[in-house]
Amino acid sequence: MRNVYSVTQVNTFIKNMFQQEPLLNLLTIKGEVSNCKYHSSGHIYFTLKDASGAISCVMFAGNRAMGLKFQMKDGQQVLVTGTVDVYPRDGKYQVYAKKIEPDGEGALFEKFERLKAELEERGMFDKCYKRPIPKYIKTLGVVTAQTGAAVKDIINVSTRRNPYVQIILYPAIVQGDGAAESVAAGIEALERMNVDVIIVGRGGGSIEDLWAFNEEVVANAIFNCNIPIISAVGHETDTTISDFVADMRAPTPSAAAELAVYDVSLLIQDISDYQNILSRRMMDKLNLLSQKEANDRRLLQHLSPVARIRDQRMRAAQSSDRLERLMLERIRDKKHLLDVDVERLKALSPLDKLKSGFSYIADENGQNIKKISQVKAGDKLDIYVSDGLIRATADATEKRDNG
Repeated sequence: MRNVYSVTQVNTFIKNMFQQEPLLNLLTIKGEVSNCKYHSSGHIYFTLKDASGAISCVMFAGNRAMGLKFQMKDGQQVLVTGTVDVYPRDGKYQVYAKKIEPDGEGALFEKFERLKAELEERGMFDKCYKRPIPKYIKTLGVVTAQTGAAVKDIINVSTRRNPYVQIILYPAIVQGDGAAESVAAGIEALERMNVDVIIVGRGGGSIEDLWAFNEEVVANAIFNCNIPIISAVGHETDTTISDFVADMRAPTPSAAAELAVYDVSLLIQDISDYQNILSRRMMDKLNLLSQKEANDRRLLQHLSPVARIRDQRMRAAQSSDRLERLMLERIRDKKHLLDVDVERLKALSPLDKLKSGFSYIADENGQNIKKISQVKAGDKLDIYVSDGLIRATADATEKRDNG
């Protein structure tokens, strides 16, 4: 008769086997974190994997305070110390982690994050400290290895864009012992030479290869440098501390050269465009000034003392002509009135009456004798006729009847 066991019995048996194996009671496993989830209860669930396999892991909230000193993320290489045991309900085994620590690149990554957080807190990444990259430069300083693709790319791109730019290379150690100090020394040396822009960088590599650019000594040298610095470390996906501190980050050394060196052909085109714009604006300005000069000339002629004097003379001449004309008209009018008055006077003139046969009699005092009562016998009288004077003496007067 065969033995039949329940699922629980089998899982419990396996669990007891795991617990009786000393190796599984406390061991350290190396692998890459994936499917990492922080539960609201405080527990952490994740998978530890390598190239050929994977194992489920859990760290309970009670172990986190002492067993985990960093924020665990997918992709990190870690060392997990704990117990391998079976969870009877699900019938699967997993690692119950008591301690998790970075391993290899993971440790460097944590060091990177700590330094990044520290420098950011000190304000070394703040945009207010970022200096603009000059558009037109004469000297380009480069801190990188003397040989390698990075320096060749920078030289080729810079020379192609502007063959007149002087490139000054500081051959630094960019990997291994003393690399960070060598890079910092290169930055300080080029600053003393007062170049226009400095490119700091190297070609791609692992995080260990690029680590010199994650050191605090390099970050301080970049931050304290008075020359604008472009950080160009590794490939586009690589990020280093120097990228955050520098005034500008370039994804590659070639891109850094393009950012630092303005294309001289574009400069020549810009100059030509500016020349055309300047010429057009100068012509517009000259035309405007020419029109203004013509207007001012006309205005000056109008307001000129000579012109005003000429105008006054013209007005005076016109006024003189008008006055003369008015005077002649007035004289003619007066002469006509005079002629009329003369004719009237002629009509009333005693002389004309005398010419008609009448005479004019006056006494010795020149008083006109009109009545006989003005004369008595013996009075001397003057009788005026048309051709002279007759002196006479009155003998007597005789009153004449007019009826």
